Amino acid sequence: MITYNTNIINIPVKKSVMLAADSLKRDIQNTCLKSDEKGSTISFSEDPCIEKECFVICYGSDELKISASDDLGFIYGIYYISKVFLGVHEFWFWNEQKFIQRTGYEIPEGYRYASKPYAVRFRGWFINDEVLFDGWKKDKDDNRPWEMAFETLLRLGGNMTIPGTDFNAHIYKKLASDYGLWITHHHAEPLGARMFARAYPELEASYDKYPELFENLWREAIDDQKDCKVIWNLGFRGQGDRPFWADDPAYDSDEKRGALMSRLIRRQYDLVKEMDSNAVCCSNLYGETMELYQKGLLDIPEDVIFIWADNGFGKMVSRRQGRHNPRVYALPEKGAEGMHGIYYHASFYDLQAAAQMTMLPNSPEFVVKELMDVYDKKADDFWIINCSNVKPHAYMLDLIARMWKKPFGNIDAEGDADISLYVNAHLSDYCREYYGEEEDTLASIMELYRKWSSYCPFYGPNEDDHAGEQFTNHGTRVLVTGLITNYAKKNPGSTPAATEWLWFSDKETLREQLLDYREIIEPAQRGYEEYLVKCRQVLGSLSEYTRQVLEDTLIWQIEYHYYSYLGALHAIRAIDSIISSQQPADTDYLDAFYEAGLSAKAFKNGYDKMRSHEHGVFEGFFDNDCEADIRQSYYVMKGLMSFTRFHGDGPHFYKWQRMFQDGAGGNKVHLILRVKKHLTDEELYNLMEQARK
Repeated sequence: MITYNTNIINIPVKKSVMLAADSLKRDIQNTCLKSDEKGSTISFSEDPCIEKECFVICYGSDELKISASDDLGFIYGIYYISKVFLGVHEFWFWNEQKFIQRTGYEIPEGYRYASKPYAVRFRGWFINDEVLFDGWKKDKDDNRPWEMAFETLLRLGGNMTIPGTDFNAHIYKKLASDYGLWITHHHAEPLGARMFARAYPELEASYDKYPELFENLWREAIDDQKDCKVIWNLGFRGQGDRPFWADDPAYDSDEKRGALMSRLIRRQYDLVKEMDSNAVCCSNLYGETMELYQKGLLDIPEDVIFIWADNGFGKMVSRRQGRHNPRVYALPEKGAEGMHGIYYHASFYDLQAAAQMTMLPNSPEFVVKELMDVYDKKADDFWIINCSNVKPHAYMLDLIARMWKKPFGNIDAEGDADISLYVNAHLSDYCREYYGEEEDTLASIMELYRKWSSYCPFYGPNEDDHAGEQFTNHGTRVLVTGLITNYAKKNPGSTPAATEWLWFSDKETLREQLLDYREIIEPAQRGYEEYLVKCRQVLGSLSEYTRQVLEDTLIWQIEYHYYSYLGALHAIRAIDSIISSQQPADTDYLDAFYEAGLSAKAFKNGYDKMRSHEHGVFEGFFDNDCEADIRQSYYVMKGLMSFTRFHGDGPHFYKWQRMFQDGAGGNKVHLILRVKKHLTDEELYNLMEQARK
């Protein structure tokens, strides 16, 4: 038996294995009661005959032995014991799994398990847009969120990471390496080097002008990572997540751009190979880079892994950038030579319609089908999954990890039923692990998960055009900004379209854009209201613990959407009250003020609801929601309230107050003297709300 008194002995003297062994000790303490019950020993044995990253676990003579030929094999063996015998699941930390301690956990005599190699060679997470990590520190420990992310990744069988964005990638690469993970790099940071603009802010970021300085940064990065396992990312983008020619207008043709990028990739490749002739290299065919590759304008060494990227919504086509959305197929041709992999998003940030705070808006069946296409094109050398802040995306990350362990069957155009069976089997396992074994409870919770993508509305013509929370929050803020900055007061209906919303609605006026937006928002708001009703029905039948877990893992995300859509709907009504007329005299600023207040209230309620789901170690987790930023949507709508009041109630700001405040003079009696102090926008809105109930 594994008991509280189980000893772990002969641990290989390697930091990564020792860290995993420490996690197992913690898991034993969390799942076992203190007792006098003697525990079986857990030991380690090196066996060079076992394939790399694999392990064998045998039990006999009161000893549970983990045998492996390398560090990752031992680590995976450790976490296998934790899951299979102790019931500690991969996302135990992020899903706040509750452990019921027992005296011991029995191991069958003669037990033997031999793991098999993973289907994907390099597989892991890009911890990107990790803004919630930056705003939340468990136990005031800056490393703790990252330690738990790396541990979870290893529990899932991952072996590679981009350990954060920008500064974080440099801060946490040593910690990731200590955990035994391969390090690779953001496509905007070749070789993991510092950006030129950071190192030399006073200089123009031009390779033509400063080749030595660029190469010094590359050499510095190579030297800095010489003690890590690295998959070297080769490439050349601009100073940030954009094309380099945005910083250097001399490169005004695809031919010039492809020639420079090819030359610099070759130079980086040579620098890496000088350090280590066996070094593994990769290059991202991302965004504009893929378009150059498809045109035959990139020359990349043949032993470099080509990384193809989805569009941020799980579809293996090029991403939309602004209004440019060519949707170029983003996988190699069947039978293509060389090594290939993918950069795939479980989370995405695009200032348009993506999902970063909440789950991917497309269905798990859709994701599985795309990944099977990836396997079909032999792009299984490298999978880097954008996991963002981990916690909101646990379900999809778990599904993708199952896919990188082993693909299933042969899927063709007739295979949708098989995909559904696969997804359902995974969902059943996932829900059992985190919500319990009770069959009725399980069925109702699974149904809530299944409905997720069906309530995420379509915003475009493509199968993957489902909207994430950025559609409501950025959309609302773009349209309000378009109104305030370009308001045509003399003819409100002619207020020009918001430029940043042309990607969605390519119309001439703001009102036309607003009507297009309303067609999506209005039914979606009703849908999320219906979805929440279903959630509350399920919650009523659950135990207190299961109810809490479900609220803190899934339902807060549904609430985020519901309040965002409600806020967007009232924002639409507010703007429409201002711009629906052709004559200034017909503009209903008072109604616009009230609708803007309802919108602000909805966004604020959404923010408060989200923060109410922070418990225990996750206290403060959502504080830095700054990308979708439902709190900013509230502030913007408060600004719209002020805008409408300036136009409809200024400059003396007493007309509306007289209409709703007792003792303020009344709407029909206009005195020169004031008898009550001015109300704030919020106080005035509250009086209006009471009057309209």
